[in-house]
Order: sequence, then C-alpha cells, then structure tokens
Amino acid sequence: MRTYREIFTLPEFRMLFLARCITMAAVSVGSLALGATTYASTGSPVLTALAMFGGPLITLLGSATVLSASDAMGPRRAATVMPIAYAVAFSLQALPDLPWGTRFLILAIPFLAGSATSGSVIRLLHAVVPPDGFVLGRATLNIAVGVMQVAGFGLGGLLLVRLPPAALFGMAGAAAVGAALTLRFGLRERPGVASDKGLVIRTREVNRALLGSPVTRPLYLAMWVPNGLIVGCEALFVPYAGQAHAGYLFAAGAAGMLLGDVLLGRFVPVRWRDRWAGPLRILLAVPYLGFLLRPPPGVALGLAFVASIGYAAALPLQERLVRVAGADIQGQAFGLLSTGLMAGQAVGAAIGGVLATGLSPARAMGVLAVASLGITLALTPALRRSEPAPVLAR
Repeated sequence: MRTYREIFTLPEFRMLFLARCITMAAVSVGSLALGATTYASTGSPVLTALAMFGGPLITLLGSATVLSASDAMGPRRAATVMPIAYAVAFSLQALPDLPWGTRFLILAIPFLAGSATSGSVIRLLHAVVPPDGFVLGRATLNIAVGVMQVAGFGLGGLLLVRLPPAALFGMAGAAAVGAALTLRFGLRERPGVASDKGLVIRTREVNRALLGSPVTRPLYLAMWVPNGLIVGCEALFVPYAGQAHAGYLFAAGAAGMLLGDVLLGRFVPVRWRDRWAGPLRILLAVPYLGFLLRPPPGVALGLAFVASIGYAAALPLQERLVRVAGADIQGQAFGLLSTGLMAGQAVGAAIGGVLATGLSPARAMGVLAVASLGITLALTPALRRSEPAPVLAR
C-alpha cells in the first residue's frame, strides 16, 4: 500500500482520519486560548508554557499503573475516552473568572482520563489497514495533526484578535464532541487482549521489559528527549512573539511537520526511509540556534517551519518499534511511547519557561536547541541496535 488513494479507499481509515483531524483542531484552538488566558492573567512564561504543554505530565501516573488497558479494552471504546474528556474540560474552561489554579486542575481531566488508553489509536490503525500500510497510515494520521494544527493555531490566532478566549473554548469543546461521535459511529469495535494477570501487574511487567531492553530503550529516549526539548522552544512562542503573532509561529511549525510526514511517508522509497532518521533528528534542533540572534518575524517563521520537518524522524523509529514489539503488547508499547512523548513535551515546556524567566525567551530557545542536538548525537550509537537488517541482493 503506497498511495493515499489506496489507503483512503478503506472506510474505517477515513473515519479514523476524520476523528483525528477534529480532535487536533479542538486541542490546538483550546490550547492557544488557555495559553493566552494564562499569560494575560499571570504574565508568567513558566505558567504559560505549562498551561499549553504541561498537562501530559499527568499521564505518567496512568502509564505506570493502568497503561495495559490500551490492550485490554476494545480499541474503539478506548479511543473515545480522550475526546469526551476534552469536551468536558474545554466546556469548564469557558466558565468566566476562573483562577489559574482551577484552570490547571481542569487541564488535568483529559490527561487523567486518557492516561490508560493512549495506545488505542495505533491499535485501531493496525486493525483497519493491511500490514504494509502501517507507515503510510501513520504518516497520514500525522498529516492530520499537522494540517489541523496549522488550521487550529492559525484560526485561533485570528479569533483571539476579535473574540475572548471563552468563545474559543466553546468551539473546541463542540469539536471534541464531534470527534467522539465520529469514532463511535464510524468504526466497529474489536475485542481486547485477554490476560490472566491484573492490570497493574501486567502494566509494570511490560513497561519494565520495554524500558529495560537495550533495543527498545534507545528508541524511546530518541523520540522522547530531543523532541521534548524542542517543544520547550515552541512553548516560548507566546512570550517570544506576543499573543497576536504566536499563533502564526505555531502554524509554521505545524506546516513543517506536515511537509516532513508527507515527504517521508509518501515519497521516500521504503529502502531509504530508515537512512533519513539521523539527518532529520539533527534538523529538528539546528534551526532553533538561529533564535539566539532574535530574528525578525519572517525569519522566525522560516526557522520554525524548517526545524519541524525534523519531526518526521519519528516515522522510521516507530516502524522499528512495530517490528520489535510483540503483537500482544503493541497497544501498551505505543501507549508508553505516547505518554513519554507528552511527558517529554511537558518537561521541555517547563524547562523552557524556567530558562526564559532567567534569560530571554530567544536565548532560552538557543540553550534548549543545543541540549537537544547533544542528546541526539549521544544516542546515535545505541540506535544502531534496532536498525533493520540489510537486505542481501539475490
């Protein structure tokens, strides 16, 4: 399966793609509204960064105790948990005159609800596409993320000029309801994976095996840590560019991520795809070094766009994870990946906020880029353990 035409002939994939688009539009608009509200009421780069990217830290609790529910529950039911929780959270955020502490408690709702089910979308993807369609399907879902982040952040930036954040929260909540309904009525349910062990015991055993393996541990670290530090750069867009222009920086980054996924998922031949992982991982960090020079808005947009192309490195690394993880733990394997990605983003955002408090936002971005690049290079030798075996000529 090599073309978009082929993969979109699958009715359930179309519904999964649509639900992903609606969910990401809701999250983008709602997150920008929350960031703008927090910065307006507190003036704190730390709290603003945590408001937009700190919620995933909550998922660490679920990933350590009940993450195997990603395999035990039916994947359709598990996948609807997050959009329903987002609908509730955004509706509550729309209430007037909430203190920032209450907003942070509300922010935890979708991440608490979804901490046990974060691998469900990958399980659904495996169920609705043939084996040779995984990378194209995963890249296409990533495209949904990129397109709707461009649309969500861009539209959110325009709307914030004319409307109060409460209106954006209402729109985001309604969209999240639409995503949940799309999943519920657009896909059929599949059975969960039976286990004779308790949820907590199985979760801990599988997590220990995945994180203790010299093959899978470097894969997780390579996708968690450098990416999280670059998200820390993105978390400083509001204090760097101001409320009116931050949405355009977010949209430029999302557009770069979209382009990277399209190029690698659709046009790079399979035999070359894995070779691009290293250069793309480096590309993710290097452009943010340019922010040390405090570039003008047009240049800043270009730097954010080019850097985000590097996020496509996750596609061949995830393909390796599919190959080395057993079919009965793939939900948890990708749930752990998702939890680590989100937690890494939250930690990166927090670090960025702290650095920006002592330095300027521009200098903080440069420091984060240096750290991301250094960790990327340090992990390169360990990643060779998961490289595909060379195909011998016949």
